[in-house]
Amino acid sequence: MTSLAISAPALALAPLCDLEGVLASIDTMAAQRPVAAQVVATASGDDASAEGLARILAGDVALAGRVMKLANSAFYGMRGRVTSLQFAVTVIGFATVRTMATVALTDLDDESRLPEDFWETSTSLALAASTLAPRFAERPQDALCLGLLAQLGVALLHHHDPVGHAELTAGARSFDARRAAEVQRYGISALRLTSVALEQWGFPAGMLVPLEQVGDLGSFSGALLRSAFEVAARIVDAGHEELPIERVSCGQLRERDVAPVLSQVRTDAAELRQALLA
Repeated sequence: MTSLAISAPALALAPLCDLEGVLASIDTMAAQRPVAAQVVATASGDDASAEGLARILAGDVALAGRVMKLANSAFYGMRGRVTSLQFAVTVIGFATVRTMATVALTDLDDESRLPEDFWETSTSLALAASTLAPRFAERPQDALCLGLLAQLGVALLHHHDPVGHAELTAGARSFDARRAAEVQRYGISALRLTSVALEQWGFPAGMLVPLEQVGDLGSFSGALLRSAFEVAARIVDAGHEELPIERVSCGQLRERDVAPVLSQVRTDAAELRQALLA
């Protein structure tokens, strides 16, 4: 298991938080969702195939149904035309199947155990990242996966400390303030915890680097995810103080570029959420 280095000052200010235990709890969840865990382990392998993944997915009716529903959603332009699980895997791609399995095995599909706005934020974040991806020379499918999983650390911290994390979230509205408050309370930010968890499961470096550099305004590697967070905040948080999108995006976006993205995300978010959680 990946070791987490927690600074002495952070521990002095924070309640004891067994982050190794937080990550270990994921293994317990995986044991309860063996099909999802097998998909996560298999989807990135060199010998992965649509036929093989479909055969595994068939063992979890709920997860298979979500894959079918997403493949038939407006996002992929195949509404009503995907009639087999193998075809659905081909349509949405192995990375997205793996992402959906990760959502399942970490209990992200149980809204009763999550912050109230978790999925509203996550779907907005994912769709914003996917829509903006071409401007950053990234693939929309990969950006969708990154956006969907970016808040995994939020869920893990909330599972561990629901009352304390809710208070922290209410008191730190801005992105930077929330990250700083998480480090002070837990010794690690939610985004860093997401990166550690995904690294533990063998997700590619291309998904980890944006999570680690999103807070650095000078980093182009974090610019797409940083921009997606800004777009999502403008949709979800009525009290959000808008940041200059030119600065957030390392000059890749202008304010005139944001309005159509906001409209597209608002249009598609409800259907994506339903496909992922229904």
